Amino acid sequence: MRTTPRTTSGRVAAILAGAAAAALVLTGCSSGSGAATGGGGGGEVSGSITLQTWALTPTYTDYLNGVVKAFEKKYPDAEVKLVDQPGDGYAEKVLSQASSNSLPDVVNLPPDIALPLAKRGFLQDVAKDDSTLGKTYVEGALAAYRYKGVDGTFGYPWYLNTDIDYWNKTMFEQCGLDPENPPATTDELFDQAATMHEQCPDDYLMSRKPGLSDFSLAGVKILNADGTKFTFADSSKAADLISKYAKAYQDGLMPSSVLNTDYLGNSTLFTQGKVAWTTGGATAISDFEKNNPSLKGTIIVSPALDNPPLYVQGLSVSAKSKHLATAEALAAFMTNAENQEEFAHLVNIFPSTKSSQSDPFFSEDDGTVHAKARVLANDALKTAKNLNPVEANSAMTDFLDQQIALAMKGGTTPEKALQTAQTKMNTLLANG
Repeated sequence: MRTTPRTTSGRVAAILAGAAAAALVLTGCSSGSGAATGGGGGGEVSGSITLQTWALTPTYTDYLNGVVKAFEKKYPDAEVKLVDQPGDGYAEKVLSQASSNSLPDVVNLPPDIALPLAKRGFLQDVAKDDSTLGKTYVEGALAAYRYKGVDGTFGYPWYLNTDIDYWNKTMFEQCGLDPENPPATTDELFDQAATMHEQCPDDYLMSRKPGLSDFSLAGVKILNADGTKFTFADSSKAADLISKYAKAYQDGLMPSSVLNTDYLGNSTLFTQGKVAWTTGGATAISDFEKNNPSLKGTIIVSPALDNPPLYVQGLSVSAKSKHLATAEALAAFMTNAENQEEFAHLVNIFPSTKSSQSDPFFSEDDGTVHAKARVLANDALKTAKNLNPVEANSAMTDFLDQQIALAMKGGTTPEKALQTAQTKMNTLLANG
């Protein structure tokens, strides 16, 4: 199951985007039976369809079978065959299915895998047949399945996750910072990082370089209107942000290893007690404490800086399904509030349904830092957005990352680094 940032590996996303250009084009491209509600477009819900999930069995087999049986009880003329694919090679598997006209009727797709399929007409615009989407699902989750240059909504949001901020209270107190008032914005992060460095030269608050999500938070326009060209280098805000990070790095506000190829990541450094800040999901605190018991009682939590990120999994419907109404009805049924809440009580995810945000399991704080983390993440989903455009695959972001590192070291100017990256990324986008 995929609940972490960047729902597919960048390598797989790149392969999908590149291969789809060739392979997909070659293909041309209540109880009882009755009309579906919340999906199905009023058509008859009957016939046999296939539901494909991604790395959910055997752990969640009982849950999935239970939902399927409930659907078949509601629509006795419908039959659902459940197929689960392993985690590795999933994007290539979906690509092969689409190119051979054997895409399952309902398929578990994150937004980045769904994108090339939607562009080539393999996925149904579910908004055409379901007028309840906007009332049912949080806006950020729906927006993740709407793509530049393509009209429609190409997935029912299923389960979600987001990040919150984790801070080391002990390091704050020792280094002149107020643990009751951690940074709430990127600007405050830089200010407090400078204070920590002044008080504790060998300790660090910051331990990362910026990327596309940071450009989004800074108000930089990353893509043009139809999603065919990257435009971030055209904004002075992007260069200003890199300059700010470069100065912080050169002033010693972050570990020198941040720009190394063997950099461990801020989550690992936080767990080791070497930096005072990291981001993570609502349950990350359990891993921090498990991997370093000395952190227990020293971690405080707060909302993500500026605007929370959104990580989405969804259920898309094949535009070529022989039983389209049944497929749409199943996708809507599986992602309704009741079924999503049951799933989210079993695993560390959040429902995409608006009504679920008032569920006490997600919304009530029992006074522990673990519960506070869950409540903060639940609240964040109201405004969370996909900050990394799905058009940017790993080959693109890796090249951008290299250019940003070069600029932060002083090997080139931020403007030149951004322009070099944008030119390369647009070439990759055009060829994808």
